[in-house]
Amino acid sequence: MELHQLTLRYEHLRKRHPRQERALLSSLSESEQLLPIVVVSEAERFVLIDGYKRVRALKRLARDTVRATCWQVAEVEALLLERGLRRGTEDALDQAWLMAELQERFHCSMDELARRFEHSKSWVSRRLALLQVLPATIQEQVRVGTVSAHAAMKYLVPLARANAAAVQQLAAALTALKPTTREVGALYGGWQSGTQRTRELILHSPQIYLQAQAARTPAPPSATQRFLQDLGALAGIARRAHGALEGGLLQQLLESERLEVKEAFARANTELQRLIHRVELEGAAC
Repeated sequence: MELHQLTLRYEHLRKRHPRQERALLSSLSESEQLLPIVVVSEAERFVLIDGYKRVRALKRLARDTVRATCWQVAEVEALLLERGLRRGTEDALDQAWLMAELQERFHCSMDELARRFEHSKSWVSRRLALLQVLPATIQEQVRVGTVSAHAAMKYLVPLARANAAAVQQLAAALTALKPTTREVGALYGGWQSGTQRTRELILHSPQIYLQAQAARTPAPPSATQRFLQDLGALAGIARRAHGALEGGLLQQLLESERLEVKEAFARANTELQRLIHRVELEGAAC
């Protein structure tokens, strides 16, 4: 069918993943479209249910047509069926967007949503509440891929509950930064434990705060340092075990426990001898 026949009614329900879209664009530029989009008919047009990334890529390539499969079901049934096919890849925000759409467009009650999503009414209510907690600006950032859904759920939702004005300000500052989930977590942790001055820095210049934190974070130990730490730990464990033996531990054990200790010591001794042998080989090579 021709692209102009499509109604892109549910594009706002789909998150965008720039890396995946670039890969898809490259693939479609070199070969034909393999997987058809999914639509349902509506008068003389077709409502796009699945395939928004493919349609965007085809438009960027100046294509006029698209391969499509038309499901012969009601629009609401198609949305729920498509959701069922990608179950496991969605998060709570995806679910909230879809449920809000079903409520608004198809007047689904809480009971109906609970039945359709196979969960309790409280489960439905908690997800719909996310849309009341997260500002529209952050929801849009999640859709376009500026902020990951996981970061929004884990860090920005609690910040929004604590300080709605602060999360709005932070969202605006994050637009150009495109932070990782770990970086959003660092900003949230800094805001929670920081002074008023630290919070102002996070809200106005999150990148500067992250750079300062990175500079303060000690470099990971080198291979040599890790090896020396392991040897130190080994010596410490040996001293502690020797002290237990000097304190008469073996005399206090049952026969079965002594057998256990004997087997464990044999295994430890084998590994220690392997280490000694390897060190001697390396020493000889030097």
